[in-house]
Amino acid sequence: MQPVLVIIDIQRDYFPGGRHPLVNPDAAAEAAARVLTRQRDLGAPVIHVRHESPAGGGFLEVDTDGAEIDPRVAPEPGETVIVKHAPNSFVGTDLHERLRELGARELLVVGMMTSMCVDATVRAAIDLGYAVTVVGDACAAPDLAYGGVEVSGEAVHAAFLAALGGARARVVSEAAA
Repeated sequence: MQPVLVIIDIQRDYFPGGRHPLVNPDAAAEAAARVLTRQRDLGAPVIHVRHESPAGGGFLEVDTDGAEIDPRVAPEPGETVIVKHAPNSFVGTDLHERLRELGARELLVVGMMTSMCVDATVRAAIDLGYAVTVVGDACAAPDLAYGGVEVSGEAVHAAFLAALGGARARVVSEAAA
């Protein structure tokens, strides 16, 4: 069986003009779209995960344009869409049950944000026994700061991918996915 493609939170608020733009989100969305096209061509299962925050949550708020999935990776009829309210896509959703129904053992993951929802979901998937491949260039992260130290989105992204690789996830480029 082909790996199940899990697309995490590629939503409009993460792009320029959105409420929480990331570093290089368009390049990540384009890479994710190519992975999605290949998976669809193979007839592999696809699960879209969409984060919704309550009104006043700052971004990805329910019923706003920013919470909409980017058109480049929009679901097609018959593809599963899971709505979540926590960084970990398994918390409070039926993602694990859906994956079990599909007989999934391997996941192929793309999405936003490398440093939050991708990280939380991939770690949970590993804990649940899935073999996980993260398509690094089909993910994006924000610039961050801590203790007066500015950390570029590129550095945040690289650090989290390196950590996921050390946590038993396989990290590849879109070309290798």
